[in-house]
Amino acid sequence: MFGMIPFVKMAGRGLGKIFKGKDAEDALKKEVKDLGLAKDEIDIHVDDNGKVSVKGKGVTQEMKEKIILAVGNVEGVGEVEDGIEASDDAPASEFHTVVSGDTLWAISKRYYNKGSRYKEIFEANRPMLKHPDKIYVGQVLRIPADNAESV
Repeated sequence: MFGMIPFVKMAGRGLGKIFKGKDAEDALKKEVKDLGLAKDEIDIHVDDNGKVSVKGKGVTQEMKEKIILAVGNVEGVGEVEDGIEASDDAPASEFHTVVSGDTLWAISKRYYNKGSRYKEIFEANRPMLKHPDKIYVGQVLRIPADNAESV
């Protein structure tokens, strides 16, 4: 488990003007479902301060991370509390918060020492990312563990 994952509250996809309570929970559940990440075993709760708790089981480590990012990269969410039990023992990814000047190439170079591996980061963040050039400051991305076979 990751524990508490911080997000930039003022960055991300806007799903509504008021982001708390049942309306926010419904909006996040819809977001997860629309991205094809929905699992019946996942429960999402939003408190009045923009803290989201996700709980459940029956999803892979990859799916768990994508669900966390799908709900965290929403405007109004300041942090996500991870309570999801992964159904496999795949290594956890690192999370990277995009800063001004970042590109997937530069991020790939930082984490993998090879910019040309940016496609791995792009694929690891689909379906949330639609194009490798469409990242924004404050967005949190999955950086999968470096796999020697990919080098």
